[in-house]
Amino acid sequence: MSKNLIMFIVGSIIFIVYVYFYFRIVIRQHKVERTDISGYDTNDFDGIGNQGRIPDKKPKNRAS
Repeated sequence: MSKNLIMFIVGSIIFIVYVYFYFRIVIRQHKVERTDISGYDTNDFDGIGNQGRIPDKKPKNRAS
């Protein structure tokens, strides 16, 4: 066997193992995100947090 073929086989095995564990991690994290909905805010339509919300209380008039 030539050295090029051996290096191709070793590189292919390393790549296949890498891709297997990469997809395994992605699938696990997708399952975790699907089950963890506690951090989801149903009122946050624009995605920037509470910055765009109208406050419930009227501001106190400090001039009087």
